[in-house]
Amino acid sequence: MASSLNPHPNAHPLAGAYSNAFQIAAQLDARAARTLPEVTAAVQHYAMLLETRIKAKASGRPGPNAPTGDYRRSWTHEVSTDGFTVTAVVGTNKPQARRLEYGFVGADSLGRIYNQPPYPHVGPAVEEIRPLFIAALGDTIDDDP
Repeated sequence: MASSLNPHPNAHPLAGAYSNAFQIAAQLDARAARTLPEVTAAVQHYAMLLETRIKAKASGRPGPNAPTGDYRRSWTHEVSTDGFTVTAVVGTNKPQARRLEYGFVGADSLGRIYNQPPYPHVGPAVEEIRPLFIAALGDTIDDDP
């Protein structure tokens, strides 16, 4: 028989309903507040490692040659947070980046014909850093308080 204190149909009339929802919510909030700086630090660290790895792979074969170093120096990273979201962007503002990574076959906008092979340096760098980054995030999230 349900009571006003406990709506469950099999509850004793004198039984109350108890919930620790507020305690659980407080613990989750505390965990999020503690985890966010750790995740931000991990994202910052691995964005820097990715940038460094891309620069290293853009320093000669099998990646692109970098005779002046200008292309290598153009790679940067930026980390931002928005609430509980942490984002890192690693990139360059150089127009040749796409051609160097993927190659180019055909005529350009000036009508010059190219058969430029790809010199992958971003993809291989991402594949090297990815498992390390995922493991680091897993360690950060799995840490007990």
